[in-house]
Amino acid sequence: MSTSSPESQTVSPVIRGAHLVGSVNLPDAETVFRTVSGHLGDRMRRIPDGEVGERFYWVQFQTARLDTMAGISRIDVPPSLLRGRFDGRPFRLDPGVSADDLEFPNLGYADAALDSYAVFERLRSEGVIPPGTRFQVSLPTPAGVVGPFIVPEDRAAIEPAYERALFGELDRILTGIPHDELAIQWDTAVEFALLEGRMPSWFGDDVLAGVLERAERQAAAVPVDVELGYHLCYGDVEEQHFVQPADAGRLADVLGGILSRAPRPVTWVHLPVPIERDDEAYFAPLAGVAVPEGTELYLGLLHHEDCVEGARRRAEAAATAVTAFGVGTECGFGRGPSERTDGLLDLHAAVAAAW
Repeated sequence: MSTSSPESQTVSPVIRGAHLVGSVNLPDAETVFRTVSGHLGDRMRRIPDGEVGERFYWVQFQTARLDTMAGISRIDVPPSLLRGRFDGRPFRLDPGVSADDLEFPNLGYADAALDSYAVFERLRSEGVIPPGTRFQVSLPTPAGVVGPFIVPEDRAAIEPAYERALFGELDRILTGIPHDELAIQWDTAVEFALLEGRMPSWFGDDVLAGVLERAERQAAAVPVDVELGYHLCYGDVEEQHFVQPADAGRLADVLGGILSRAPRPVTWVHLPVPIERDDEAYFAPLAGVAVPEGTELYLGLLHHEDCVEGARRRAEAAATAVTAFGVGTECGFGRGPSERTDGLLDLHAAVAAAW
């Protein structure tokens, strides 16, 4: 998709295709595949498994895996539980332990992907999932786990070790799923907390350079015959951003940097759009980003609070900067009430044309 110039303010948006970030509040992968295909079959180029089970709250389940490790321990303070189950106390290296010696356990991402792909493959063979649809696996960037769960003074040391473990999970996924049926998405959220100064950075003096250096490694880890995407995110703890972006400027910086530095084509990028931002100023920075013709741009401008009317207002404002895009919600919706799910899928269908 190509961007337009700011002067084309009367151009109507071309909205084609929908994207699901990852989590969907349904009970299991089969229900996700059947429900999404039924609502959005001709609008989806790839379908995630809904991040069901332990993964429903993005990376929170990783703390239970870290609890099994030797060499790191939680800080000694009373537990602070999220939703009564996720212990938010961070970990630190044990005295005398080098991060290079850490051995991470099975992180759970490959096991979940391989199990869900077996269901995906069966349903596609039965005609439930349209031919040509790919299986989408959404993975956090290493910073997405290290940032919230490791004490600041140990993040720089532990991040490379966790990255190796996570790339190992990716390698198992790449070995177990045919490449021409697979799509990998890197969920990039904590990086924006660093860029916005909401979390102490361990990326060096130039935070943006650190973000793009890591994104380049993430892209290089995905073979060219596998689709590659990025979900750029401002956080979604209890359906709240860690900060509301002043405009899409930092998103544009990261988007442009990824597209220019990736050692392989980027298939899609998804960006959030806050519900109140139906003004041209929010989207203006995107006009300066050269999006290659083969890269799909998705804007997370769908919100359950104002449905089609609000989405169309935001889409019209977006069209002053980029005329062609697909749509999605700002983030996954697996953490919202289950009764919203069908309505949100229908909202995708109402706003986006088929591919």
